[in-house]
Amino acid sequence: MPDVEEALGYVMEGIKQTRMDLKGEVPLIGFAGAPWTLLCYMVQGKGSKDFSEAKRFCFKQPEAAKVLLDKITDTTIAYMKAQIKAGAQAFQLFDSWAGLLGPDDFMEFSYPYLKKIVAECTVPNILFAKGSWYALEELKATGANAIGVDWAVTPEMARNVLGSDVTIQGNFDPSRLYAPIPQIEKWTKEMIDRFGKDATSLI
Repeated sequence: MPDVEEALGYVMEGIKQTRMDLKGEVPLIGFAGAPWTLLCYMVQGKGSKDFSEAKRFCFKQPEAAKVLLDKITDTTIAYMKAQIKAGAQAFQLFDSWAGLLGPDDFMEFSYPYLKKIVAECTVPNILFAKGSWYALEELKATGANAIGVDWAVTPEMARNVLGSDVTIQGNFDPSRLYAPIPQIEKWTKEMIDRFGKDATSLI
C-alpha cells in the first residue's frame, strides 16, 4: 500500500493553495473514486463499457477481489484524511461504475467499502454511486450527509425513499447541457423544485 502523502503530495499542496486562493468564499470539496470503480480500472487496465474483465475477476476469484477491495479502501481512507487535513471542507466519494453491478453483487463488491469510507469521514460528505438506484435505502444507511443520484431516478422517487433528513444531489443529465441556456435554467429549476426540501444541484 502506498504512502498517500508521499505518492500524492502534489494533490495536498494543490488543496492547500486552492483553499488559500478561495479566501473562505466557497467551500472546498475533496473527492476520491470508490473501491469498486478503482478495481474496475485496475483490473481492466483501461476504460470499458462493461468492465467484463473486472467482473470476471470478482466472480472467479471473489476472495482475492475482496483482499484488493480492502486494500483500496484503506488507501482511499488515508487519501481522504490527507485531503481533509490539507484543507478540504467536504468530501465526495464517486462510485462511477456501481450501476454495472446487480443489487446482490453491489452489496458484496461495493457497499461494504463505501460504508467503511463514509464512517471514517470527519467532514460533511456526499456519496454518489451512479446507477445504483435500487440501493438508495442502503446508501442512506451508510450515514452519508448527502446522496448523489443520476438522471435515471426521478426526483420524487429519490425523495420518497431517502426521506427529508438526507440532502439529495443531482440529477441533471450532462447531455442536456447542449440545450440553449434558458432551457437549461428552466430544467434545473424544475429539478430542484421536484426534489423538495434540502435539494442541491451541481450540473
